[in-house]
Amino acid sequence: MNSYLKSLTKSEKKVADYVQGRFDEILYLSVTDLAELADVGETTVLRFCRKLGFKGYQEFKLALAKDALNPLANLHGDIEESDEFLVTMQKVNVSNIQAISETTGMIDPKELDQAIDMILASQKIHFYGAGVSGITALDAKSRFMRIGLSVDASLDSHHQAMAAATLSQHDLAIGFSISGSTKDTVDALAIARSNQAKVIAITHFARSPITKLADVVLLNSGREAPLQGGSLAAKIAQLHVIDLLYTGVALRIKDKALYYKEKAAKAVADKAY
Repeated sequence: MNSYLKSLTKSEKKVADYVQGRFDEILYLSVTDLAELADVGETTVLRFCRKLGFKGYQEFKLALAKDALNPLANLHGDIEESDEFLVTMQKVNVSNIQAISETTGMIDPKELDQAIDMILASQKIHFYGAGVSGITALDAKSRFMRIGLSVDASLDSHHQAMAAATLSQHDLAIGFSISGSTKDTVDALAIARSNQAKVIAITHFARSPITKLADVVLLNSGREAPLQGGSLAAKIAQLHVIDLLYTGVALRIKDKALYYKEKAAKAVADKAY
């Protein structure tokens, strides 16, 4: 980075000055967070990353993560190579439990209640996510399908974009992104938004591209570094948010939910021995 200082603009140097000596902190910041802390625009951060030879901010963070001294620390906080396996198990256990507890504390009850209202008022609900968050979207589809809601989710980014284009002011798009900066997810939500659909964002970062599109933001714990993709703690945090939404909706439409749960159970009854 120092070798590029002379080629940086005044604004880009502000980013460099902030980043210097804060590498561990940068791993857990969204592009919006870094821009605000460095007192520059998001485009300046992206230009800074490209000046250093990276395609974008995520690739820059990945390079920082590769330079981390303890690769195990990128997996679960304070795990050390010298830990006995029982101690490692306990630390992983604490990390996963903490993800649920912290998520419950991060969610605004009013926002959660509003999200439940939006789900119940929507004709169609589409879930969006990429990578592990895409699997979370499929989990959400499975849960809400069982209680009779018209829901859909796809792992293909082209299908996501096309599905978002079919939404209207009567529909709802729900996006999952731990970083809040996943391009495919943000792009799909932007298409849904342009078609006047309501948007709910489920992310770890309150200040990130995904939250700028959202009517309601539900924060979850379980942040992860670039080399930590697929963190179970982050996955558990997302599933916990789904469970809160699902439970809230099911309680509001108790009779309908029970009716469709029974129908769904009967439909797959012959699929088990």
